Amino acid sequence: MSSRVDAPPGCELEDLIGRVLRVGVWMSSASLTIGLLMTLMGLDVAAAHGLLTAGVMVLLATPASRVLVSVISYGRSRDWLFTALTLIVLIELAASVLAAFYGDS
Repeated sequence: MSSRVDAPPGCELEDLIGRVLRVGVWMSSASLTIGLLMTLMGLDVAAAHGLLTAGVMVLLATPASRVLVSVISYGRSRDWLFTALTLIVLIELAASVLAAFYGDS
């Protein structure tokens, strides 16, 4: 028998979130590593800078993607309270990003 039969409710969401976080960290790590190696080897500086920037952006976006996955999962399971609460968190994250980019400096 599969051990998934005895899994507690919500385990699928935890597994999905874990996958999202792992993929984000791996993508970020790969981009940062390749960008750093390109920089150290003196290869295309613009491409290396782009990879380093992309790596940092993916790393920063990974927690927000976790919140987005949670919103979708709670909505699909019709848990409206947690959908609303998680959506509020997502909106606050988006507002902070917009404030950082467009706020007065």
